[in-house]
Amino acid sequence: MRRILTRVLVAVPAVALQLAWLLLLANWLAPWAALINLVLSVLALLFVLYLITKQEEPTYKILWLLVILTFPLPGAFLYLMFGDKRTTRPLKKRLSAVQADNPPAPQAVPPDADPRLAQTFRYLEDITGAALHPNQQATFYHLGDAVYPVMLRALEQAKRYIFIEYFIIDKGVLWDSFVEILRRKAAQGVDVRVLYDDLGSISTYNGGDTWALQKQGIHCAAFNPLLFVRGTLNCRDHRKMMIIDGEVAFTPRFNLAHEYSNQTVKYGHWKDFGLELHGPAVENYTRMFTEFWNAFSNEPLPAPEPVRSDPVPRPEGYVLPYYDSPLRRTAASNELYIELLSQAREYAYFYTPYLMLGDALQEAFVRAARRGVDVRIIMPGIPDKKLVFRMSRSFYPALLQAGVKIYEYIPGFVHAKGCVVDGVVGTVGTVNLDYRSLFLHFENNALFYKASILEELHRDFLATQRQCRDMVLGENVRVSLGSFLLDGVLRILSPLC
Repeated sequence: MRRILTRVLVAVPAVALQLAWLLLLANWLAPWAALINLVLSVLALLFVLYLITKQEEPTYKILWLLVILTFPLPGAFLYLMFGDKRTTRPLKKRLSAVQADNPPAPQAVPPDADPRLAQTFRYLEDITGAALHPNQQATFYHLGDAVYPVMLRALEQAKRYIFIEYFIIDKGVLWDSFVEILRRKAAQGVDVRVLYDDLGSISTYNGGDTWALQKQGIHCAAFNPLLFVRGTLNCRDHRKMMIIDGEVAFTPRFNLAHEYSNQTVKYGHWKDFGLELHGPAVENYTRMFTEFWNAFSNEPLPAPEPVRSDPVPRPEGYVLPYYDSPLRRTAASNELYIELLSQAREYAYFYTPYLMLGDALQEAFVRAARRGVDVRIIMPGIPDKKLVFRMSRSFYPALLQAGVKIYEYIPGFVHAKGCVVDGVVGTVGTVNLDYRSLFLHFENNALFYKASILEELHRDFLATQRQCRDMVLGENVRVSLGSFLLDGVLRILSPLC
């Protein structure tokens, strides 16, 4: 809270001075109002033409076109400040510098994949620069409650390094239990580094907390610090991972806070995932962490040597861990889900806490359902953000009309993100099915092929579905004129949430 108050106290005087200057300027320019209005209209038109030609999600462009045409000058200013998915120049410069030292990994595809799916793997590798690996060992945890004790035991076994990266870190019993182990391991000579998102943790973690970690030998850095004017609400680090010695990676879908492990009940029962990964695929997560750490820390981290291990004689399928970046022209996970839905033959099951789809992905869901694929989506029954939840529900009618089945988890909030398609391919990651996650933030995801974890994910989906209510058009999903108009407005606004 102190951190937020400090920033507000800095920002308010600056905003007040700016408003005073604008009022004086408006009074001085009043005699030329008609000419100024004409010039602004022309500039707005040129800006609209620029926006139309951009390779951007249509839904997002529609919103900003309405804003800019209605309020030319303020609309264009707001777009440049908050709407453009490109990051600020300092962030782009930082990440580009370290990416030059982190070349793309060699491409590979599962040897038994059909030609169409092989194209999808090559496409994803080309977009992300990540590599496919034989899946040596992957353990799926159907609740965050189950994976936390495993993570703590793994930390105790660390010998060389511990890398932790999270969107939110919240002080409390849970995080304190991690810090206690991290402090002891740092004293033993283990290289311990913690990276968190500055905006995600703005009300829960601050500079004093990081200083306290530093004094205990734990290196700590904030991703993309949210500075007044130069900061951005987009391009946040929503990734979540913990890497130990290059041998094991935990990629839970949850943050390091009480509600994610049901230690504190805020929105009913919290349904989340955990993933424990061993083997050569861990190198992908190490590369991810090293890249971001070197971009935002003054303590450079040389790329750790990959753990040398014998070839996996009988791999449990294959896995491709990667991360999404708003800096890329192509949104990797959005494209991947479109690809998987277009290739689905029997079923496609999705978990997501939020449902705000771009036109292309929504059409992929609709087309899959209309050609007879069993398409299902599990959503929360108790929302954590009521407005966002209502926006998500505005997408229900079109999907339900096409035959997509939607279920809401009665016991509480679903924070899990993942999918399984035909039992052959699927993902577990941090990617929500909303615009911000798919296009504007950094995320991490793992694509599995013919791995036993997919069967576990399938069973978990069906078990969770039995605790859900079936959303039915005309019964618990409204179809009145009022709801139709409200849904239209909410869908236009959804890219901002």
